[in-house]
Amino acid sequence: MASDGNVFVKFGHIVAKHCLDKRCTLELLCAAEQTHTISRQLSIVARVKAVTAESKSSSELLVNNAQNLIQAVLRVLKAAEAACIKGLQQPLPDSEEEVAAFCMHWRQTLLWHRAKESLHSEGDKSGLRKTRAMAEPTLTAMVQEQSPQTKYTPKHLKPIKEHTIMDSHL
Repeated sequence: MASDGNVFVKFGHIVAKHCLDKRCTLELLCAAEQTHTISRQLSIVARVKAVTAESKSSSELLVNNAQNLIQAVLRVLKAAEAACIKGLQQPLPDSEEEVAAFCMHWRQTLLWHRAKESLHSEGDKSGLRKTRAMAEPTLTAMVQEQSPQTKYTPKHLKPIKEHTIMDSHL
């Protein structure tokens, strides 16, 4: 699970690299850094728990860290959504192109959903548009729905080692 967290760290760094908005870039890098830290902490706790006697407190600590990692990954995805809305620059033709295509596909899906909502929604008595119960598509939901064979799944992402937000500024 800790190595999966690092996949989202890499995803966050790639999206931040292509983001056009500086504030979104910083928010995404901070979320990725927090995810990286929690992921490392989880791997350390898991290794310590593996070699020590079973205790309730160590199990609770492990579960708590796993829950924190899930929340951190969700923050990365929310920050990536904001970056995609603000806009991404077109990547050079390399391995990062797949991640950008994934994000751009989500953005197109979101814009299509919004356009469809505005065209097909009725107004209430005061002239305000009624919205349907169907929620907007989120990047988080799209990641959860993807299978490894899907066209837009970023397959090349692998866990990264020891890359921090400070490294990118040095």
